[in-house]
Amino acid sequence: MFDRPNPAAAPRIWEVGALCRAIADALEARFNPVAVRGEITGFSRASSGHCYFSVKDATGQLRCAMFRRAASLLDFSPRDGELVELRGRLGVYEARGDLQFIVESMQRAGQGALFEQFLRLKAQLEAEGLFDSGRKRPLPLQPRGIGLVTSLGAAALHDVVTALRRRVPHIPVVLAPAQVQGAAAPASLVAALSKLYQLAQAGRAPGGELPASPPIDVILLVRGGGSMEDLWAFNDEQLARTIVQSPVPLVCGVGHETDFSIADFCADLRAPTPTAAAELVAQPRDVWLGALGLLSDRLGDAVQRQLDLRHQRLDQAAARLGRPSGLVGRQQVQLARLAQQMQHGVLLKLQRLAQSQKALEADLGQSIGQALSRQRERLERAALRLDLLDPRLVLQRGYALLTDTQGGAVSSVRQTRPGDALRAQLADGVVDVTVEQPRLL
Repeated sequence: MFDRPNPAAAPRIWEVGALCRAIADALEARFNPVAVRGEITGFSRASSGHCYFSVKDATGQLRCAMFRRAASLLDFSPRDGELVELRGRLGVYEARGDLQFIVESMQRAGQGALFEQFLRLKAQLEAEGLFDSGRKRPLPLQPRGIGLVTSLGAAALHDVVTALRRRVPHIPVVLAPAQVQGAAAPASLVAALSKLYQLAQAGRAPGGELPASPPIDVILLVRGGGSMEDLWAFNDEQLARTIVQSPVPLVCGVGHETDFSIADFCADLRAPTPTAAAELVAQPRDVWLGALGLLSDRLGDAVQRQLDLRHQRLDQAAARLGRPSGLVGRQQVQLARLAQQMQHGVLLKLQRLAQSQKALEADLGQSIGQALSRQRERLERAALRLDLLDPRLVLQRGYALLTDTQGGAVSSVRQTRPGDALRAQLADGVVDVTVEQPRLL
């Protein structure tokens, strides 16, 4: 216990280090050992194996350090948001004059309030299918433009821009600034993403005028590391639903490698850090130039092989051709031989044609004579039949052709009446007769 100061006495003047040690001794005597219950925040493990974090509740926060020996006895991996019970000793970190709790043991006391909210929202959105791998899209190999959402004052902006300038300085970047921490951050992030979505859709729409900004083929949502409270804006439900509506692939790079947020699960791809997010969408220009160089070499080799092949075929053709004058002479001899053969063939054809013509003339005369004889016989038979039908032959056998005065033939008694004048034609003349009394037979 400190001695009660005497108001009349002048205060003691302390050395800073001595005062810190005195306060530490007072804490040691008054409180230690001590147990505390609170929610972990800002947990980190150094390369030495020591762990540094804070525990908090609704009304206060306490810095903690857990050295390697005690940390090696843990049976779980502490995470931000977990509710734990700590046992250890209060002290003062004299180098900064900070109150510090040296943790000697730690055990879970249940999940913290923020972590419980995180798990509930994660389970809800996962059940709705927002995390399904089937809706995740591959990143473009060569984006025409990159959209970027982060804070203007964030170190993540510098890291991402530096990585993109180093790897793909030719690709334009469209920045949509937003708050990344605090109560207004979720709405600000949603508004920034919505703006980039409109630009991306305008760049993909067919026809119309060219957009003022470059076409956006991928979007980066990034923020540097921090405690669970610092990153809490990326566990917002409305932000999660906005992320899955992105018209282009979206990469989320929030916090460090051990930090996970709802936004990570909704994005098409999670990057462990903002710099890694930039590298995922920015294949180094040197890689593409090297690939183009390799393709150029292969194309040159293929062209050279084809040229060599064509030259070889040309050499072979020249060897077969020899001297052109010799080839012309041989072709002329062959042409003369072919002309002689053609002339001989034409003479043979003419001779055969003449012989065929003589035979045809003999056959034609014989055929015509036979045809005339047959026609003559047919004519004679027709004339005979015609003579047999001549009515004069009938009249010569005693018959008469009976007609009325108008020349109409009378072939029935019913055509006559007593006193009618008729004419009977006989073989050698005509007799006029008068009907006396017609009688039927």
